Amino acid sequence: MSLLKSLTALAAVLSAAGPATTALADMPDLGGREVTIVTENTYPPLQFIDPATGEAIGWEYDAVAEIARRIDITPVYENASWDAMIPAISEGQYDMAMNGITIREDRAGQVDFSDPYLRSEMLMIVRGDETRFSDEKGFAADPDLLAAAQPGTTPFYVTVYEVLDGDESNPRIKLFETFGAGVQALRTGDVDLALSDSTAAQGYVAASEGALKIVGGPLGSEDFGFIFPKGSDLVAPVNAALAAMREDGTLDTLNRKWFFDYKIGN
Repeated sequence: MSLLKSLTALAAVLSAAGPATTALADMPDLGGREVTIVTENTYPPLQFIDPATGEAIGWEYDAVAEIARRIDITPVYENASWDAMIPAISEGQYDMAMNGITIREDRAGQVDFSDPYLRSEMLMIVRGDETRFSDEKGFAADPDLLAAAQPGTTPFYVTVYEVLDGDESNPRIKLFETFGAGVQALRTGDVDLALSDSTAAQGYVAASEGALKIVGGPLGSEDFGFIFPKGSDLVAPVNAALAAMREDGTLDTLNRKWFFDYKIGN
């Protein structure tokens, strides 16, 4: 199955899944309440800086704009690094975060998640001229090959436990503060592999003009959600908006726009 067909199938699965919807007439009304939302803007096509305009754009920005319209909130965006994001939300420094955040049980002890808004698969990104390996087994078998990862992220743990030997301190894993920095290291030859969910992988490969490619098959799937401080009263209204957007086709429209139609840099 092609990657395009795979993404289409995943979008269809997610659109068919999820909780019962809420009628628009019953949508919560938060009266224009200001909601501070933190993100990193390094995760195309979910959220990133448009190289042509310098504007922060992406799937998540469009989704939050639609959520805001439906439940009447006023988003105010802040920027923070990934490693600081979950602790900051846990401490109540921000009202909400959007950053392609995987819904995981260990994180649910620190923050509350929205319902899933997107499902993605973990993929291997390599340089366009890579011929030394074509899947995770080939990478693992060559001790000279290095992988880029962000500590504490799903790609880090997939690299450790599904690609390498389960040793979180394996010297073959080179840590970077941002995913973008790891991709840049891949392009310059400092590492040989970067793992990402299919959304970001597609974005970076499409923008690379052949400098990057995807090899091997998916290494499992993950669901993304927005996060909030524990006990936040925003969770239920956001979930109501997401449910309505799933039923009326808005999420499908966003998937088509950002995964199939939009070309970064155009």
